[in-house]
Amino acid sequence: MIKEETRAKIKGYLEGFIEGLISEHETHDLRPTDIRPSRAYSAKADIKPFHEALLPDGVLTITEFERSFSTKLGSTFEETARIIGEQVFAEARRSYRIRGKIAPETVRKIESIANQIGTEGMKTSYLDLIDQVVRINGEQTVERERIADLYLRDREGSEFFIEIKSPKPNKGQCIEVADRLLQIHAIKRATPPKVKTFYAMAYNPYGEQKSTYKHSLAVHYLDLTNQVLIGREFWELVGGKGTYESVLEIYREVGKEKGPDMIEKLALT
Repeated sequence: MIKEETRAKIKGYLEGFIEGLISEHETHDLRPTDIRPSRAYSAKADIKPFHEALLPDGVLTITEFERSFSTKLGSTFEETARIIGEQVFAEARRSYRIRGKIAPETVRKIESIANQIGTEGMKTSYLDLIDQVVRINGEQTVERERIADLYLRDREGSEFFIEIKSPKPNKGQCIEVADRLLQIHAIKRATPPKVKTFYAMAYNPYGEQKSTYKHSLAVHYLDLTNQVLIGREFWELVGGKGTYESVLEIYREVGKEKGPDMIEKLALT
C-alpha cells in the first residue's frame, strides 16, 4: 500500500514532468486521432499502460510528441520507484555509483560470459553465472565503477541493484546488462540474497502476466526467471503487493487532471 504522503510526492513529480513536456511542444499545431483502448493482452506487444495512463486520447498518435514523451518516460519510473522505495527500504537512491577492485581474472571471466551469451544466448542460469564470477580470486586487482539506475538496501542490509530499461531490448542491451550486473557482484564479492541484481521492465507490452512476455531477443539473451523483473513483479519488489496497480492509478489520475491542459496547449481542439 502506497502511503498518502508518498502518493502526493509521486503526483507532484509527475505533474512537473507533464508540464515540462507541454512547455516544449505547446507551439505545435497538432491534430490527433483516438488511441487504442486499454487491453489485457496483445500478441503485437504494443500495450503501453503508463503512456496511456498519462496522455489524453489522441496524444499517443502524435509522432513528435510521443517520441519525446517515450524517451523521457523512463526517468519517471526511476523516480517513482525511488520515492516508493524510501517508504519501504532503509535506503533508496537513483543513479547509484559503486566502486571497488576486482581481479583481472574476474574481468576476463565476465568478458567471456558476455561473449558466450552473444554467441549462444543465455544457456546458463544467471544465478550460476554470479557464482562463477564471485568465486574467482586473484592477487592483483583493477579498479571498476558501475552505476545502477535504482539502488535499494533493506533494513537487514541486503542490497538490490536494478537496471530499469526498455521492455523490448536489442541484443546489445541484453549482453551489456549482463556484463554490468555481474561486475556489481564482483565488486561487492557477494551473491544473492545478500546482493541481488536485476534487469527491470516497468511494464509488459504483451499484457499483464509475465507468462505472456515473448520478446524474442530478451527471451534468448536474458534469464527471464532469475535476472529479469517485468511489470507487476518489479513494482511489488519496490513497494509490496498492489504497488503496480497503485502506481498506474496515480499515473491515470495525473493524466486525467492534466489532460485538459495538454489538449489546450498542444492545440488538440
